[in-house]
Order: sequence, then C-alpha cells, then structure tokens
Amino acid sequence: MSERNQVQAEVNMEVNLGGIALANPVTVASGTFGYGREYEAYVDLARLGAIIVKGTTLEPRAGNPTPRIIETPAGMLNAVGLQNPGVDVFIQEHLPYLREKQATVIVNIAGNTVEEYARLTAILDKQDGIAGLEVNISCPNVEKGGLQFGTDPNTAAGVVAAVRQNTSLPVIVKLSPNVTDVVAIARAVVEAGADALSLINTLLGMAIDIETRRPVLANIFGGLSGPAIKPVALRMVYQVAREVEVPIMGVGGIVNWQDALEFILAGATAVSIGTGNFINPGISEQIIDDLENYLVEQGIRDIRQLIGAAWL
Repeated sequence: MSERNQVQAEVNMEVNLGGIALANPVTVASGTFGYGREYEAYVDLARLGAIIVKGTTLEPRAGNPTPRIIETPAGMLNAVGLQNPGVDVFIQEHLPYLREKQATVIVNIAGNTVEEYARLTAILDKQDGIAGLEVNISCPNVEKGGLQFGTDPNTAAGVVAAVRQNTSLPVIVKLSPNVTDVVAIARAVVEAGADALSLINTLLGMAIDIETRRPVLANIFGGLSGPAIKPVALRMVYQVAREVEVPIMGVGGIVNWQDALEFILAGATAVSIGTGNFINPGISEQIIDDLENYLVEQGIRDIRQLIGAAWL
C-alpha cells in the first residue's frame, strides 16, 4: 500500500454538504477554476471534493470591459462580470468532459431576474452529472433598479424559492458579505429552501491609478478576494453556522491547509479555494493531502469531529 493510500485508510474525509456527498471537504470556487480543463495538468479532478464551475447564465455574456482584474497587496480585485458562454454551451461542451473525468460538479448559476434563475434551474435539473447548484445572489436585480438580490432578505428568499421549485438537486446559496446583517439573509434563504450556504462572496472594493488619477478598473468597483478577506469570511462563517441548521461551505482567502482548517473549526462543513488557485494551481489537492496528514498526526479519525470545534 502506498504511503498516501495508507493515510487515506486511517482517516475519514467524507462530508455531506446539504445532500451532496463529498469525498473530502475541499472544493474549488466558481470563477477561479474554469471548467476543470484548465487545471487537469495540476490536479486530479476526480479527487477534489467538488468543482464549482464558472458562473453560468441563460445566455452568453461578454462580461465587463477591460481592465477588469488587478492584483492587490493581499489578493485581487476582479470585475469580470460573469463572462461565460451560456448554459447551452456548458451542457454541450463542458459537462460531458467533467462527467468523463468523474468529477463531482456543482454549477454556479446567476441571473438578472427571478424568472431567469427559474428557467436556468429547470434546464440544469434535467442534466446528468450535476451534483448540485450554487446560487449566486450577488447579481443585480434589473426589476429592482439594479440592487443586488443578496442584500435584502425578501429578494434573496424570492430567488431561492424559485430555484427550489424548479429542481430536486441540492441548492447551495452563496451569500454576499456586503450587507449589514448576514445572519438575517442566511435565515431567509434557509427558510426559502436552501440546503446549504456558501460564505462569502467577494467584498466590494476599488483601486485608483495615482498617475492617471482615475479608477484602475473600467467598472470602477470590483470584488476583492484573497488572503485579505479571510478574517471577514471566517467571522461570517462562525456567526452564521451557529444560527442555521444547514451545512456551510467556507470561502475567502484560503491558501493553505491551516486556513482551510480554521474555517472547519469555525463551523464550515466544506471549504472552497478561490484566488489560491491562481497562486498555486495545485493548491487544492495539496490541501487535501495536508489535512489528511494533520488528522493522522492528531489521532483524529474523522474530519467531521472538527466542524465547529472552535465554538465558545
């Protein structure tokens, strides 16, 4: 038996994320891992807990004008704007590849109206090889003047209810940190039918070019991700995990196994690696190995023993 297989035999890394059986708690975040193809030279796609594919919309989107990405001292700002080829291309070109690789696939979905979310969900519900849906509610609601769905409990719940009515798949809702009371949003979407929550999406930020004296991003504002947001994400996971009965996926600034473990101790059942994939394309699989080794060294048989262990 190889050393890695021996370590795997000694500990249980399996978790259940709202009805999605994961071989381990390590997933890769939407928008940072493409459709898996881009990373197959660095990571065994089937070994990941799950791949959360690039945000998918009903119709193709070109995204925002450039420049739309900039590095920051401890992360990055992005204003890509959900560039994607649309759900039909995803189903025809990308989903078959992921099925072939035996990857656990979670599809991140987005829309500008509740009807768009409902229609998109109904289409994806009929496809084989999808383990669950991650609902991005940080999108502008065009029927409400462009305000984000995720900043109001009622609009957030409306999206989730529409998704829930159109699928039997597990539904994960990705919450925005750009709110006053994240617990209120969490409770609302759980009551509307969410099976799990994903915390957090990016924080709103900006950068200014001191030479041109103009905003760097063409969109002016962008989403801040990376190590800079980890303390905020960790705090929100801790807060929400103690108040809702559904499992949580922790997201935000995870670049090593210690970061991942902090989220689990805060109450996350699973974690998702985002900006860390750009720093080290093989980081997700390395974190799986390192967490397994940690359990063996600590004499812990099951990763689930650590979920919420830091609660006071």
